[in-house]
Amino acid sequence: MEWARRLLAGDASAFTPFVESIQHRVFQYTWLMCGQREDAEEVAQETLLKVFENFDQLQDPERVRAWVFRIAKNFCLMKRRRSVFAPERELSLDELLPGTEDMPRSTQLEDRGELPDERLLRAELGQQLERALRELPETYRSVVLLRDVEGLSTAETAEILDLSIDAVKQRLHRGRLALRKSLARYLGGNGEGKQP
Repeated sequence: MEWARRLLAGDASAFTPFVESIQHRVFQYTWLMCGQREDAEEVAQETLLKVFENFDQLQDPERVRAWVFRIAKNFCLMKRRRSVFAPERELSLDELLPGTEDMPRSTQLEDRGELPDERLLRAELGQQLERALRELPETYRSVVLLRDVEGLSTAETAEILDLSIDAVKQRLHRGRLALRKSLARYLGGNGEGKQP
């Protein structure tokens, strides 16, 4: 990342563009991991503060995203332990699959080329996807968010989450399966045996 390289080289003018380039991604991650806007905002702010307090510890500017998300993951875990919004217990994947009707607010990018009914359907599907992501047990959710939403590699995800590459692959497979089943219920199918 160019802004990270410039910051490491001592270019203070790179500070604002660097923040602008990562703050939305960090908030999106913390929002889906924490589940509550108040917690997500606090964790995102703590993450960015920690990034800048320790920026000189970044060894490789090409790995800045993995480094930032590792910090965010740690703050999410700490926040979850002490949050008033934290559930009393985590649901297992088996408990999760039947699903609930609780639909969180979705943040969708607007496509001005769509017709209003297409936009509504896309937003509704986005809400269902966000709901399904938030219903995933944290062990699967964190892997799916880092790999499929943030586009990090399997190796980077393994490093961030302190897992083996095989564990990341297994959790990603199970998380995707649970998402497919959850979305298939919404779309009226059973999620079994349907390949695109």
